[in-house]
Amino acid sequence: MKNKLCFFLMIFCLSHLGFSQDRFVIQNKRNSDRVKFKLINNLVVIPVEVNGVTLSFLLDTGVSKPMIFNFLNISDTLEIKDTETIYLRGLGGEQSVEALRSRNNVFKIGDAVKLNQDLYAIFNTNLDLAPRLGIPVHGIIGFDLLKDLIVQINYSTQTIKLTDPEVFTYKSCRDCETLNLEFHNNKPYINALVNTNRQNVVVKLLIDSGSSDALWLFENDTIEVKKESDFFYDFLGHGLTGSVYGKRAKLEALSLKKFKLKDVNVSYPDAESVFHAQKIKDRDGSLAGNILKRFNITFDYQNAKITLRKNKYFRDKFSYNRSGIELAHQGSRLVQEVDKSARKKENLIQEDSQNSFRLDRNLDYKIVLKPAYVIVELRENSPAQRAGLQINDLLLSINGKSTYQYSLQQIIEKFYAEDGKKIKLKIERDGRILNYSFHLEKLF
Repeated sequence: MKNKLCFFLMIFCLSHLGFSQDRFVIQNKRNSDRVKFKLINNLVVIPVEVNGVTLSFLLDTGVSKPMIFNFLNISDTLEIKDTETIYLRGLGGEQSVEALRSRNNVFKIGDAVKLNQDLYAIFNTNLDLAPRLGIPVHGIIGFDLLKDLIVQINYSTQTIKLTDPEVFTYKSCRDCETLNLEFHNNKPYINALVNTNRQNVVVKLLIDSGSSDALWLFENDTIEVKKESDFFYDFLGHGLTGSVYGKRAKLEALSLKKFKLKDVNVSYPDAESVFHAQKIKDRDGSLAGNILKRFNITFDYQNAKITLRKNKYFRDKFSYNRSGIELAHQGSRLVQEVDKSARKKENLIQEDSQNSFRLDRNLDYKIVLKPAYVIVELRENSPAQRAGLQINDLLLSINGKSTYQYSLQQIIEKFYAEDGKKIKLKIERDGRILNYSFHLEKLF
């Protein structure tokens, strides 16, 4: 009979499982390799080959063993074996979810290969990351890769360099800062300095590349938002066992040694959503993708340090969703579009006796499947909600242009535009076509 275990964990994080005797080995003479990645909503998505099947994984510093989310869709092609049933619980207020723990899997990332890799296959189809990111994402990987190799993330070129620690050498870099890492349950933490309530506070933060936000802080007597005019309540993200809500605000500054970021986005998640996360001694929050992407980063887990060098994103302003709309890619819809591959037919047609002519273009059309973007969260009293939009509305066009011509990320970016920007949406609701408009609003 399969053993049933219960794990409690942070978002996309597993409890301590120890170092495996097996490790990632780079199979080339250079002992190093570069892998291209996609930067989607501040998140790093890399190609990972699992048992001979190429998948897309999120690189998440907050996870121990790899996890596959849309397991039911890919289980026929993956040879998953040596399994046992476990239950996982994470951020969000819902119950734990069922998963399979599988051993003896082969993982390949570029030229880096590991045999006998453990992974966790999640049954719950609601935990598929693809709808929120707009591209196929099958799972997440973190500690097992980072502990074996020096991992350098270049957000500017969207490449990851993997190097055997035995051949890696540090180059002199006056523009860099190196910080010490502290590990709890195989997850990396650093100390930072935040300016809150007109005082500087040293905080201990989880490095969480699996979150697209900027900074999360846990409220206490020192770290809190005191005036309602300084924050708004919002959807913060989707955890392993449910949605996470809390306050969004601004910090005057965040400092990582000599690097100082000003007017930083900060979120304060509800206490019930981060109950288990707060059990880590002295933990004050998380440092996430919208800050990490502003640096090119070298992770050196074996020496417990991280090196930062600011890049082209460093001075980008911190913005936020001023519309109140959260979108997800939900299936497809049928769209009629011009068939550009077909030959155009042009005829001159006489319209009246005065020899007036018009050019008639007989275009060929085709019916194709295009992504369907649906509202899945709507902030209370937001411009979009006051305008009359509702959850489950299907977006057909934005500012006069069909939504299928955009990626999900491109549409969401329009909701982060400047204060006062007008947004016009055509939506479908219960078979009806409706038009709405609103202006983006500055909230603090």
